[in-house]
Formats: sequence, structure tokens, C-alpha cells
Amino acid sequence: MARTSLWTAIANTLRDEIGAGHYRPGDKLPTEAELSRRFGVNRHTVRRALADLAEAGLVQARRGAGVFVAARPTDYPLGRRVRFHQNLKAAGQSPDKTILSTATRMADTREAEALALPEGAPVHVYEGISLADGAALALFRSVFPAERFPDLPAALTETRSVTAALARFGVTDYTRASTRLTAKLATPTQALHLSCREGAPILRTVSINIDPNGRPVEYGHTWFAGDRVSLVVTPDAPGS
Repeated sequence: MARTSLWTAIANTLRDEIGAGHYRPGDKLPTEAELSRRFGVNRHTVRRALADLAEAGLVQARRGAGVFVAARPTDYPLGRRVRFHQNLKAAGQSPDKTILSTATRMADTREAEALALPEGAPVHVYEGISLADGAALALFRSVFPAERFPDLPAALTETRSVTAALARFGVTDYTRASTRLTAKLATPTQALHLSCREGAPILRTVSINIDPNGRPVEYGHTWFAGDRVSLVVTPDAPGS
């Protein structure tokens, strides 16, 4: 009879312990070194067991932080108003953001069309990672008309909030005019930022947000980790 490989036995043991509640969603597993000592194997064997659990969606590796038991997907409402921090706080999670870059350049054809600008008009591009309880939830890229919001990059860097930054330029409210949702597979760069494997399922939204007068203020792309979020399309509550 064929023998069970060591890494399979370790994966099965950890799977049983997760199922029994020894490790709860969001808990960090012991380190590779600790698991190596516990099971009397080398780190390569432990790493193979953890990779098997990750493939099954039971754990998630966070770059530089360790391996964590996968949490239940976060319900993320896609209403008329786009408020990342409010959405996560309503779900009982702590929001945060890592800014990857801010730049000002000429708009490409799609950006100019979405923002109702002449092709080649200057735009600000704001890119980063949205975090929930310290875990990467999504990558984002937002594009704004530069002539209307000349100092927006500085405001975004200081406030770390699109809502607060736009308010400095008199845009006290903005709503979602359109959103296109598409299933994608993570590229190597996206996988690195989202702490998932290359080719893992992700959900991409492409949105245009407008001010109360109907003028476009933001053209945004967001790539959500497919196993960490459930996008819920719902109308905003009256008066919200």
C-alpha cells in the first residue's frame, strides 16, 4: 500500500486542527521553523504542506507577516456612494491603505473619455493597496482631472482618503455613475501585492464617479482578491 507523503500528513493534521477550531479565521499559524520542530521535518516539507492548504483556500500567506487562517469573505457593498473606510467599518473590520505611487501625466484615450477630458489632458494617477485588518483586500488605481484638482496628490498623501482630499476642492459628495465588474486572473505583480498565487481569481471593477452636477471626478480600477471579498450590489439608503 502506498505510503502517505510527509507533507500530505502535515497538511491533513493542520486541516483537521483548523476544522476543529484550534486555529480560527484570521489566526496566524506557527512559523515554518516551529512547525518543522513539531513534526520533525525540514522547512521545505512544511512549506509544501502550507502550499497545499493555500491551494485549498484554507490559509493565506502575507508577505513578511506569516501564514494566516483564511477569514470569511468580507461583504463589500457597491452602492451609489464609494466609501472604502465606511464599508469596512460597517463590516466590523479595520481599514487601512498603502500608497504605492502618485503621478501626473497625460490621459490616455480611455481615461480622457471617462473623465470627459480632451485626449492628452493632464491627470493625476493614484495607486495603492486597500487593507482590511492588515490583510491586502484590493489593489486600486484612481485617475483624476489634474487641472480641476491641481494639488490633489499632496492632499491624497496627507489625508490618505479620496473623500477628504476631494472635499478640499469643494467636492463634498460624489456618487458612482457606472461600474463594470469582470472576473480576472492575478498577474505576477498583482499576486505579489495581494499575497496570493499567480493566476488566482480576482474581481476587477471599473468605475466612473461624478459630482452632484454630473461632472466626472474619478475614473477608478480596483482589483479585489477573489477569496477575500463578496461584492454586494445594493442601492444606498435614503439620505446616505
